[in-house]
Amino acid sequence: MADIKTVGVIGAGQMGTGIAHVCALAGYEIELNDVSRARIDAGISLIEHNMQRQIARGIIDEAEMKAALGRIKPQESLARIGATDLVIEAATEDEVVKKSIFSALAPHVGPDTLLASNTSSISITRLASSTDRPERFIGLHFMNPVPLMKLVEIIRGIATDVQTYETAVNFAKSLGKTTANAEDFPAFIVNRILVPMINEAIYTLYEGVGTVEAIDTAMHLGANHPMGPLELGDFIGLDTVLSIMNVLYEGLADSKYRPCPLLVKYVEAGWLGRKAGRGFYDYRGETPTPTR
Repeated sequence: MADIKTVGVIGAGQMGTGIAHVCALAGYEIELNDVSRARIDAGISLIEHNMQRQIARGIIDEAEMKAALGRIKPQESLARIGATDLVIEAATEDEVVKKSIFSALAPHVGPDTLLASNTSSISITRLASSTDRPERFIGLHFMNPVPLMKLVEIIRGIATDVQTYETAVNFAKSLGKTTANAEDFPAFIVNRILVPMINEAIYTLYEGVGTVEAIDTAMHLGANHPMGPLELGDFIGLDTVLSIMNVLYEGLADSKYRPCPLLVKYVEAGWLGRKAGRGFYDYRGETPTPTR
């Protein structure tokens, strides 16, 4: 199996920084890339902030944080990203964007480099077919927030070879994660179950069955969920929720996956959840308040 020592992470947003965070703590050398140096630097600042929170909770100590941050290098050059042993793409949940990243990366990738996507719903087979190494391409779907969540879904495309799969499983386990194998169908396991639940909660609001507060309280206390589905949708990002629902609806051709019109309207308004300051809750004050 391939010996992974260096990891290139493309995307310095919430998921990419989380992946870089756990990989650096596990001892891997990280090259972190995004569309601008400012975004990379903001990502590294976020990683440091989250590691400080881990120190406060007694999960790591100052020495571990310093060593891990020293392993994360800002990298604007795709040539340097391509020279790593494993490249993990963690860009926005948009197939066109992801394919364009792999196309731009292609001239710089070494013959033994493994490619992975952190996509939460898009076909690994299709993404792999746009590269020169579908047999060395795999889905590594980390859960959000990456430093806290223990699961990584491993998704093989139709061409992914056994060695790539075994290397991916061992890599994820080296990060202290538990793996679950998912077949390459729309949204895999977690989001195939979770995101339609969020969409159904939005329909419940849309149809006037309950208010934002009532729906979230009911699922939080009645089903013992850590947070209500509308709050969770805001946390994930309503644009991501809509994207996954569209993948399910188009990929499975089943009307039960039709995105709720209210979800579409919120995304059109730019009310994408926590990251935008407003979603089903308004986060601009001291405490979140429902927007409907």
